[in-house]
Amino acid sequence: MTEQLVLIGGGGHCKACIDVIEKNNLYKIFGILDPSKRENNINGYPIIGDDNDILQLVKKNYSFLITIGHIYSNDDRKKIFFKLKSVKAKLATIISPRAYVSPRSSIGEGTIVMHDVLVNSNSIIGSNCILNTKSIIEHDVQINDNCHISTGAILNGGVVVGQDTFVGSNATSQEGACIPERSFVKSGTIITR
Repeated sequence: MTEQLVLIGGGGHCKACIDVIEKNNLYKIFGILDPSKRENNINGYPIIGDDNDILQLVKKNYSFLITIGHIYSNDDRKKIFFKLKSVKAKLATIISPRAYVSPRSSIGEGTIVMHDVLVNSNSIIGSNCILNTKSIIEHDVQINDNCHISTGAILNGGVVVGQDTFVGSNATSQEGACIPERSFVKSGTIITR
């Protein structure tokens, strides 16, 4: 049985998430909450309100996924995440059927694993994260809460990523590197120990 899902945030990241959710077949998108109300619908799904409607929808037992992107700041994602947690909302964890996640790894609540992502053995991915298209998470990696690992980024074995961190497209880490919390790693960067 598919659960009804409400998306929060109606920008470009939302559009990419919709494609993953549709392929997943575990959730049916009920609608999108977007305070800017830029459009009436996004990819055919209606804008049904804004953040002020969260509590009403929690009471109706909908699940939620934050579809606000994270590049320079994840403040909006975190604010919504904590609001959802405070009202005991059900947070969806979405894994693309085109991704591989080792059964010996774990993915936190509210995290999305996009198409063609690889998460190898014994990795721990926190809550409210984005593992974006074609990122590679090798064995024994720890990604803390509220992080975005962008398209094509490679985190080699044993890397630790501090919370609230953005790792840009095609960035590559050396094995065992530690990335401090709240880091902004530019696209194409080689991350050393």
